Amino acid sequence: MKQFISVHDVPNINALVEKALAYKANPFADRQLGADKRIGLLFLNPSLRTRLSTQVAARNLGMEAIVFNVDKEGWALEFEEGAIMSGNTVEHIKDAAPILGQYFDILCIRTFPSLKNREEDYSEMFIHQFIKYAGVPVVSLESATLHPLQSLTDIITIQEHYRAQNAKRKPKIVLTWAPHVKPLPQCVANSFSQWINAWGEADFVITHPQDYELAEQFTKGAAITHDQDAALKGADYVYVKNWSTYTDYGKIYENDPAWMLTEEKLKASNNAKVMHCLPVRRNVELSDEILDSAHSLVTQQAGNRVWAAQAVLAELLQSGK
Repeated sequence: MKQFISVHDVPNINALVEKALAYKANPFADRQLGADKRIGLLFLNPSLRTRLSTQVAARNLGMEAIVFNVDKEGWALEFEEGAIMSGNTVEHIKDAAPILGQYFDILCIRTFPSLKNREEDYSEMFIHQFIKYAGVPVVSLESATLHPLQSLTDIITIQEHYRAQNAKRKPKIVLTWAPHVKPLPQCVANSFSQWINAWGEADFVITHPQDYELAEQFTKGAAITHDQDAALKGADYVYVKNWSTYTDYGKIYENDPAWMLTEEKLKASNNAKVMHCLPVRRNVELSDEILDSAHSLVTQQAGNRVWAAQAVLAELLQSGK
């Protein structure tokens, strides 16, 4: 593995999951792997779990982690090729990224979409420019369209839980849209869809209101329905996430509270476990009765962020030897 920005960078999902679970059982098994190595975590937007879990993971491997909030502590970066820099940007990525590549052995980047121009957001220019000019492995800590570390974590959590049930059939996994107070990116929903489809070991259903279709490049292979109740029937895992519109980009067409998941709705499921990437707007996206119940895997899921990051970093370090 040379970089980690999507599922396409992973030769074997199950092998990476097993590596993560092995680290969970023995966090310091490879504490010398990253000795005398530095990892740079660059944030163009805020983070809690992604930032802290990656720092912990790096430390477990013996790496030194340095965090830099580009939007608050650094110069405004220009990413466009051939730009005439007479505006607010001060430093071009062509000048900044090669230097960062000299400072660090691995660069981790977190960006965020504008939700104004779909073509620009979906080009993933920011992260691709880092890859082009840094000269070291790049890890996505979330980009304009994807959140691969979260999605790896999600599969780790499902595998870990389902294995404990000694189940022999494929689980049914449902991704359901939820209301929110503002437009959110499609990153987590795109990424979860991409990874579950690539994994191929689940019956996968996506449910959302009309006009909230995701890009087919991520959802192809999933069953898609606007009937949330029908989707939830027999579900083993329900992943709850809001996203704004894709076709008429970045909009909220509706905010129907009836789409919020409740205990009553889960009665049709197979006593489903509920997942969410966090942060969550309680009693808007998900009810207290779900989040505080035995249905919730949210805390376990968030804890597994460390092992997902550790497995990815270890793969990159071992590939570089």
